[in-house]
Amino acid sequence: MTKMTYVNALDVAIVAVADNAEVAEKLTALRAQIAKKNTAERKPTKTQVANDALKGQIVDALDEGVTASEVAEKFGISNQKASALLTALVKDGLVERYVEKRKAYFKAVA
Repeated sequence: MTKMTYVNALDVAIVAVADNAEVAEKLTALRAQIAKKNTAERKPTKTQVANDALKGQIVDALDEGVTASEVAEKFGISNQKASALLTALVKDGLVERYVEKRKAYFKAVA
């Protein structure tokens, strides 16, 4: 079973209204517009570029066993942002996360 997307739904609708040329024409134009939007290459946002630079600084500055709060304090960012960046770094495989006494610690992968 494939996932129903807007393009797939419009394909079904175009077939269903084939006898009404005006509606079929509008739906075909809408389908082309959505398909074009989905294939467009997107540049990273200003925030994403800034976060990528910050991630590099965090990896370079990680000592053994640093908490998200310590990273937030060191870089002057919120705990939530520090946690999100560290989680993204863990997902990328650049940082390792471990838990001791119910507290999460992060260290750079050697």
